[in-house]
Amino acid sequence: MRYITTFLKMTLILAAALISGCATTNNIDGVNDPFEGYNRFMHTFNDNADKIVLKPVAKVYDAVMPDPLSRGVSNFFSNLNELTVILNDLLQLKFGQAFQDTGRFVLNSTVGVGGLFDVASLSGYKKHNEDFGQTLGAWGVEPGPYFVLPLFGPSNIRDTIGMAGNYFTDPVVHIDHVPTRNQVYGTRVVDDRSQLLSAEKILEEATDDEYSFIRDAYIQRRQNLVYDGNPPEDDFDVFSDE
Repeated sequence: MRYITTFLKMTLILAAALISGCATTNNIDGVNDPFEGYNRFMHTFNDNADKIVLKPVAKVYDAVMPDPLSRGVSNFFSNLNELTVILNDLLQLKFGQAFQDTGRFVLNSTVGVGGLFDVASLSGYKKHNEDFGQTLGAWGVEPGPYFVLPLFGPSNIRDTIGMAGNYFTDPVVHIDHVPTRNQVYGTRVVDDRSQLLSAEKILEEATDDEYSFIRDAYIQRRQNLVYDGNPPEDDFDVFSDE
């Protein structure tokens, strides 16, 4: 369940960024989407599941949680994610970045009281985004077809395989007490979802074809992450006007 909120956060925030740079997106030829019929069905299913279950809970959470406490919860889970980031730094031979991300994790885990306070960002430590899907891409593995997973949202063959690595390096998975682990999972999902409530309207107004917009945004963003913001020109034309 963690990844449905990751998907929502990525698409909504990315939508805001894309709208600032271009008014519309184009459904270009050549997008690797051979399962479009299934994907559109699953996109609708996921969207309805969110509206029926997750969004109402997130609204209650947002209403009752004081902003400082909500930020602390978000910072805590972001700090846990640093362990996955650091390991993927090393697998991609980004040793300097791994050193910096380790410093960020140590600083937030100690001075930041277990990650509740993001003192590392205030100290100049940049937050990086690395996962096993990106690592596979850095190793030359092609993304494969676009594929919408039940509840987990947009993916592709490469990122779906990478999810296994993300799962096993997630510290929450290794909490032995099952009720506690489920409570931590639930808190993370709801906290992530609550952060998107104010951004939803942006996505709704971005395009008449939400599926194509999210698909193209996902493809571009993942390619951008694999190449650290400098993808080959041939791969950076998802939103071309041609």
